[in-house]
Amino acid sequence: MTHARIVFLVRVPRERTQEFLQAYENIRYEVATGVQGHILDQVCQSPADPEQWLITSEWETLDDFVRWEQSPGHRDLAGPMRACMSEARSIKFVVRKETSKTRLAS
Repeated sequence: MTHARIVFLVRVPRERTQEFLQAYENIRYEVATGVQGHILDQVCQSPADPEQWLITSEWETLDDFVRWEQSPGHRDLAGPMRACMSEARSIKFVVRKETSKTRLAS
């Protein structure tokens, strides 16, 4: 199975950090348990530049992500997070190789 990884590089002004994190908290479990094909996501903050954030998500297929991204529910759920961002850039990848302690895949 070929998974997909979606990467968002975003900027969140310092004064909106708590609002951004709360918006993520408000949707994280709904996405994790209710969106077809979603495997996991991470929200990461740069220690060198606290306004720089990286959001990654893993999906069973790229099509699963595209369906979610184009759905009306996506706009409703992600809207509060997006409202906190001053910049956003997304990149889509298909996972070709993966190695971990618990799972070795080719």
